[in-house]
Amino acid sequence: MSDWQPCTTPEILRDRAEALAAIRQFFAERQVLEVDTPVLASAANPDTAIEPLALNVQGSRHGEPYFLQTSPEFFMKRLLCAGSGSIYQLCHVFRDDELGRYHNPEFTMLEWYRTDFDMFSLIEEVETLMGVLMPALGTPATRISYYALFEQATGLDLRTASPGEIRKLAADLDIVVSPKHPDDGLIEMIFSIATASWMREQPAVVVYHFPACQASLAKLSPDDPAVALRFEYYVDGVELANGFEELDDPIEQRRRFDLENARRRERGARAMPVDEHLLAALEQGMPACSGVAAGIDRILMIRNRQPDIASVMAFPFARA
Repeated sequence: MSDWQPCTTPEILRDRAEALAAIRQFFAERQVLEVDTPVLASAANPDTAIEPLALNVQGSRHGEPYFLQTSPEFFMKRLLCAGSGSIYQLCHVFRDDELGRYHNPEFTMLEWYRTDFDMFSLIEEVETLMGVLMPALGTPATRISYYALFEQATGLDLRTASPGEIRKLAADLDIVVSPKHPDDGLIEMIFSIATASWMREQPAVVVYHFPACQASLAKLSPDDPAVALRFEYYVDGVELANGFEELDDPIEQRRRFDLENARRRERGARAMPVDEHLLAALEQGMPACSGVAAGIDRILMIRNRQPDIASVMAFPFARA
């Protein structure tokens, strides 16, 4: 039986250690505090694009399951509300139904929050860190808004496009469309497929100002309610980081949690328990901040010119 062996090499294991050390040095120089929060929690992010793993834990309240965290975000925001100041964390996170070239159910995430940073200030810091980790990138990333890139790739202006035009475009791209498929989900799939070849031609790209329907946990622009203050960072067409100017309104946050859970029920999925601890913390008040999550394994894959993330993991899912 040979599958006891790690999938990666000693050289890449050393490179992982060097990258993690470089990240810690990067934040130490900027006086950003490293924190450590639980992996197991009584609540989960209800985002319909992410599926958490549930566990039955002896002694849990009312026999309800606990969830392996898909991100340390909710815990870290509670720390921000308690006065931690700017913070970062390197941790393992878990997502069900994610396995492939760029996905593993368990992976390493870097997440950080910068108080008094707007979205563009955080984008600059992301570019700086990526330049430290991948010096070959050279020049700053190409920056383009989601709306501009969507129109460049499809010829369709999202601001004026009708649901019928969006569905026709999806069909033209051979995306299977059901009558109940939400338009925002179709827009995401269209964007991913239509922009893929252009993305791969660029060394690094920042896509910013996402449609409000994809705001997730981001604030909406005070100048344009159709725009979410969200960005993603790509290298060689691979998404490495996803960031927001963070939503700090507990009423709006509850509304979005309820909306995501309603969408889950519509498709027959389990609704997630709402994180009342987070909402209570937001009521206390969270400092204005921006935050971002980055996939360490994807960064190592590109840094080491590997074909998939399993190649930079000691024991990916198939050998765990």
